[in-house]
Amino acid sequence: MARLSVMILCRPGARHTYFANALSRTGRVVAIVEEAGVHWTLRNVVNTLRPPHLTSKIRFWLRDRRRGAGEAEARFFFGESSPSLHVAGRMLRATSVNDPRVVRLADDLSPDVIAVFGTTLIRGDLLSRGRLGIINLHGGVSPRYRGTDCTFWALFNGEPDQIGCTIHFLDRGIDTGPLVAHVRPEVRAGDEELTLSWRAIRDATAAFEELLSRIESGERFGQPQRGKGRLYRLRDRAWRHERDLAKRLRRGMLRGVRLAPRVSWYTAGG
Repeated sequence: MARLSVMILCRPGARHTYFANALSRTGRVVAIVEEAGVHWTLRNVVNTLRPPHLTSKIRFWLRDRRRGAGEAEARFFFGESSPSLHVAGRMLRATSVNDPRVVRLADDLSPDVIAVFGTTLIRGDLLSRGRLGIINLHGGVSPRYRGTDCTFWALFNGEPDQIGCTIHFLDRGIDTGPLVAHVRPEVRAGDEELTLSWRAIRDATAAFEELLSRIESGERFGQPQRGKGRLYRLRDRAWRHERDLAKRLRRGMLRGVRLAPRVSWYTAGG
């Protein structure tokens, strides 16, 4: 049987490149779309310039610059090598994943699966593309942790066992589609937010590879999410939250914690 054809929607960045390369080892990647900007509309501009939103965006940009997160992320996923794509499929760079060209590309290629990681919210006609559906990698354990910065909030709420990623089918909600898998990474004393987030993505990428193989062999996945959990937005995370968590981590909040990596699969009808 020929390998599943896969169209990947992601953003630039080491973790996204790692994800795309990994899927190309298991599936037949026919195209990769990089959402490389912001699709500015009057509504986007007005929302961004509102003080809470603008302050949050500036603060997080400064935080990531201070951490050197880009270089650290590249080392985590690629070691001493430079992050580079090894995908033979067609490339499309767009300011928005909802660009009409993305729908046309999906129509031209008719992929079995559309794999999504890290894009803005997908809307409109694209949601109906992909013969077997659109499958997303979300950086939180849904439905308990939906939205952004879910590793941070799981730590802040004192729930290290809820750190992880969710693989799920997309629907019109935010991280609400039928579950495919929950992937929880190893958690140990001395860990911090970025390392845990990247470790979860690395493990979830391996699970996504396994998923493609299992779908190809005839297995079917997807169970409804139970409950709504909480949707965390960028603006919810304030300085006081960061200071409080940093203080608790320095005082040994994770001392004695040792959680093994684990994956929970949700097969259709299971």
